[in-house]
Amino acid sequence: MIRGEELTMGTISVFVNVGLDGVMQGPGRADEDTRGGFRHGGWGVGYADQVIGTYVAERSGAAAMLFGRRTYDDVLGYWTSVGEPNPFTETLVNTPKYVASRRAGAGLAHPNSTLLAGEAAETVARLKERVDGVITVLGSGELVRSLHAAGLVEEYVLLIHPIVLGSGTRLFGEGERTDLTLEETITATTGVVIARYRTK
Repeated sequence: MIRGEELTMGTISVFVNVGLDGVMQGPGRADEDTRGGFRHGGWGVGYADQVIGTYVAERSGAAAMLFGRRTYDDVLGYWTSVGEPNPFTETLVNTPKYVASRRAGAGLAHPNSTLLAGEAAETVARLKERVDGVITVLGSGELVRSLHAAGLVEEYVLLIHPIVLGSGTRLFGEGERTDLTLEETITATTGVVIARYRTK
């Protein structure tokens, strides 16, 4: 986006729950993601506290959100079906959302949603040229690994839980070495460590 003579670009911030062994699969519900026979769904339940809630609320002002298609359907489907009022639904519905998918005709069921059809490394690179501000990626492991390999992620916010799951999809797979800079750490009362890293 060009404002006057200044060229600005979006920055990608990945926000994800992980165990100590890097597993990110299915933290929210038992049936959230059972791919590969994963039996530990819902492992993140019970770790939330006021410290985490406050941190999440303070970071809820992203310019946009970016999802893989499966995570988009799951997260938006769940939070828009919750009966009682909550701040997550309002933020998820009202924030512009971009959904990376290899399927050009994929329909999107929720408002303020735009499909990025094609290879994520290419479509997200173009998105960063159009959005001024933070683009938050929630979960979306396959998408994150693709963006990481392409050098498109500027920041990781990891909620590191004091648990070793022993199986399941991990945040990072095989790849090149990446040196990160620790910018911030906050410890929740439940033992979760919120760690914010910069890649560049």
